[in-house]
Amino acid sequence: MPSPVSSESDARGAHQGLAKNSLGVASIVFLVLAAVAPLTGIVVIATLGIALGNGGGMPLSFLLVTVILLLFAVGYAQMSRQLVSAGGFYAFVLKGLGRPAGIIAGYIALLGYNCFVAGAVGTSGFFTASVLKDLTGLETPWILWSLVSAAAVFLLSRRGIDVSAKVLGVCLVLEVAILLVFDFRVLFSTGFSWQAFSVEAFFSGSAALGLLFAANVFIGFEATGLFSEEARKPLTTIPRATYVAIAFIGVFAAFTSWAIVSATGVAQAKDAALEHLASGDLVFSLAHEYLGDALLKVMMVLLLVSLFAALLALHNSTTRYLYAFGRVGILPRSLGTTRVGTGVPQRASLLQILFATAVAVLYFVLGLDPIAALTASMTGLGTLGILSLQLLAAVAIVVSFRRQRDRRLWRTLIAPGLGALGLSGIVGLVVLNFGLVAGSDSPVVAMLPLLLPLLAMAGGLAAWWLSRHRPQLYRELDQDLSRAKKIDTQE
Repeated sequence: MPSPVSSESDARGAHQGLAKNSLGVASIVFLVLAAVAPLTGIVVIATLGIALGNGGGMPLSFLLVTVILLLFAVGYAQMSRQLVSAGGFYAFVLKGLGRPAGIIAGYIALLGYNCFVAGAVGTSGFFTASVLKDLTGLETPWILWSLVSAAAVFLLSRRGIDVSAKVLGVCLVLEVAILLVFDFRVLFSTGFSWQAFSVEAFFSGSAALGLLFAANVFIGFEATGLFSEEARKPLTTIPRATYVAIAFIGVFAAFTSWAIVSATGVAQAKDAALEHLASGDLVFSLAHEYLGDALLKVMMVLLLVSLFAALLALHNSTTRYLYAFGRVGILPRSLGTTRVGTGVPQRASLLQILFATAVAVLYFVLGLDPIAALTASMTGLGTLGILSLQLLAAVAIVVSFRRQRDRRLWRTLIAPGLGALGLSGIVGLVVLNFGLVAGSDSPVVAMLPLLLPLLAMAGGLAAWWLSRHRPQLYRELDQDLSRAKKIDTQE
């Protein structure tokens, strides 16, 4: 049965509101964790952290980043009770730091998420073609599978956010299950080494890069707020989903990386990961040893499931930002309408998937490598953009509560302030080591972080232009920021 939508349809049959009461805590967690893509995060990012970061100390790196983000979540939970908006962190910055900063945050969000989806389209196509060749010997162009993945994502997203959440829930359970089978097989075969949590292990290699790659695995958790208008009892659902998502990502990544470094030997983990760095098959080689050939093939197939789930979840998140900007008039207002019966922002969805697909096709036509060029540039820039957005939101939370003279110092100042400091350190690490984050030594890729200050300038100029030439629209940008009070009286 279609979910009710939040407003009447217009003369053309397009709704103005998203579907209400469609998502509970579990559904939002599935949407967020699918974007995080646990299997992909372990196979790709965690092993990079072991190889290039602090080797056997990666489990502790994951736990430390978990603490930083949970501190941030304390303030986020309080802010979520005052603000319910599909604009996510853009709305947080708008409320806390004002309209110009809010517009800048929105620009950064659009850049970060759209780049991430474009990179995910290429990554999904490449690995699908690669796994298909390994399993069947059939060689196909990667762009074919990129187009298939993009089309499937668009068609699924049109069915409604609740349908996407159910599909993502199944995908998430499957990819987590195969990793847990591997984890416990290592535990029962060789045991886990507590040396991974020693100070010596943490500072082996580069602890800073270890924290950097650990933080990368959490990219996507911030999307909980994007679904607040579609959540049941959002004032409690969104904070709970955020805590659950952060805690699960951190504990699961720490546990699985603990299994990996225990299987290789904590002291030898860095060297073992470096040996497999070029091929990127450290986890697969260990899976073959501990699980056998049959389950290894299952893991390879589930990697494709993980990539598709991430693409679907990221697409849904990006679409909400486009919808939010269209609704207030910064982007064409047609993007701020939704599909009759499902409350899906279908025009925003179509524009987003066309953009991501066009980027992938352009890279293919130019003959550029889908991983070294497309994924490296798009995912690297997306990572920097989303981390910067998280930092802006953290600062906005602290400023907003200080303006209100809130006396709950731990919840509104100390905890979120510490989270903001931690996030600022992580953003600094990304900028200084952008080539490693992007997985490329190209000088062009190294220059991509310069897009952020240029984007901030563009956002500032856009805010100035709106205030001078469209003052009513500019004044009404924060008209939805009182939505939480209305919902609070209803609950």
